[in-house]
Order: sequence, then structure tokens, then C-alpha cells
Amino acid sequence: MKILSIANAVAAYVACGTVFAQAPAGAPPKVEVCAACHGADGNSTNPLYPNLAQQTARYTYLELKDFKEGRRNDPLMSPIARTLDQNEMLALADWYSKQKEKPTNFKPDPAKVEAGRKVADAVLCSMCHGGDFVGQNEIPREAGQHYEYIKKQLLDFKNKRRTNDAGNMTSVTSTLSDEQIDELAQFVANLH
Repeated sequence: MKILSIANAVAAYVACGTVFAQAPAGAPPKVEVCAACHGADGNSTNPLYPNLAQQTARYTYLELKDFKEGRRNDPLMSPIARTLDQNEMLALADWYSKQKEKPTNFKPDPAKVEAGRKVADAVLCSMCHGGDFVGQNEIPREAGQHYEYIKKQLLDFKNKRRTNDAGNMTSVTSTLSDEQIDELAQFVANLH
């Protein structure tokens, strides 16, 4: 079973299209695996994969734990997370929380950004994510995240494909149209 998990993790790593890279000095050993999709410094170059730089350590740890234990599922992340022990997850979460977030190349539509700001105000996003969307504790940092990733997560919550948040985001997104979700994603992706 362990060999199958390792094989799945390697296959997931290769699917991200990156070859193994040497970890930066001081990085935990498993950063090489994460770097394939998230970058060694936590700044993903693929907008489908989240940036982990400056993400709250508690959030990253809890998400890794959820992937490992099956509360959150992804064909690439789940097999990798199953190979990590608690100390490795804590070390990775701590490492990425201390890395500097870099701007994405996203070019937002100004009208959608303004409409998205109004959506965020109406559904009180800042109550949990903070006024600057930098997150806190187990609430994720969304500022500086890729537009495509944000939009996908919001749609996954709305359509109940992602349910590892005790229903908070499902409740919020169920009140939004797909157009409002797009506007909200444009607004949040515009923040740094």
C-alpha cells in the first residue's frame, strides 16, 4: 500500500510538469515535491495551483491533513498528502508561511473588480478573511492568489464538491450567481 501511495505521489508530481528541483537552503526536505506545483518559494506559476507563500501556517497544515485523511480530495494532492507525517506537514506549513508572496500576472477587469468588491461587502467576506484578505489562523489568505484557483474553489464550494469547511463557504457561495463568483474572484485576485 505504501509503494502505491509513493507511486501515486510521483505520478502527481510529474503531472505538474516540473522535474525534481533542489530545495532552497533551510527548506524542509519535502519542499522538492511541493515545488513541482506550488514553487519552492510557494509562488505557483500555474494559475490552477494555489500560491502557498505567506499562507497562514495553520490553514496549510489543516488542508494537508484534510487531503491526507480524505476530507478534501484532489487527484494530485491527495496521494502526496498521504505520504506526509504530521511533522512534515507542520514543517511545510511553517516554511511556506514565511515565504514572500509575489504578484501574479492576472490582469483584472476593473468593472468586475468593483462589482466583486460589492459582493465581498454584501456577504461579509472580511469577517473571516480579514479586511485585506490576508487570512487568520485556519482561515486562508486569499490576497495574491490566482484568479483561476479562487474561482474554482468558490464554484467547488457552491456545487458541494468541496466540503471541508464545516459548511461556511458552501453557505455563502450558495447565495451567489456564477457571475457574482467570477466578480468576487476578480476582486480577490486583484488584492496583494
